[in-house]
Amino acid sequence: MFFSIPNLMTWTRIAAIPFIVFIFDVPLESQTKNLIATIMFVLFALTDWLDGYLARKLNQTSAFGAFLDPVADKFLVCASLLVLVDLGRVDVIVALLIIGREIAISSLREWMALIGAAKSVAVNMLGKLKTTLQMVAIPFLLYDGLLWGWLDTGYCGRILIWLAAVMTMWSMFYYLKKAIPHIRAAMK
Repeated sequence: MFFSIPNLMTWTRIAAIPFIVFIFDVPLESQTKNLIATIMFVLFALTDWLDGYLARKLNQTSAFGAFLDPVADKFLVCASLLVLVDLGRVDVIVALLIIGREIAISSLREWMALIGAAKSVAVNMLGKLKTTLQMVAIPFLLYDGLLWGWLDTGYCGRILIWLAAVMTMWSMFYYLKKAIPHIRAAMK
């Protein structure tokens, strides 16, 4: 199912991610760049939901799609965080916590799969809440202006991204705690 509709949407999302990076190098007004990047991010994030929905609806779920979809999410979040660090809208420590956790937990999941214990570190509600916070915070930070004349998206985005970083670490510790018995058993 490499070329199923949901997988093609995921591939398109991955291929489109550099545009969020490059839009900030285009000679446009700052607010125009912010708006375009925000719209792109929101559209990419919505395709994440849509490709999963279509995979289930069209009965096109696959192991490859289950692998590719979270990879696309991580690319989208990491690329956006790097742009936001470069723009001075996200603290480096927040980006390091979020990106570092993604690397660590992806590696842990790969190792747990090798030892036959993948289910013990399967995605849970903490991970979904972490992703939701990131997916709300990032467009606020990309927009970085007043919305509806009163909502300071930069301020709200900074609060949300710090909450996302806390939730990121919490979910990492949760997964590590679930993995510890398997790690101990593997070290014997």
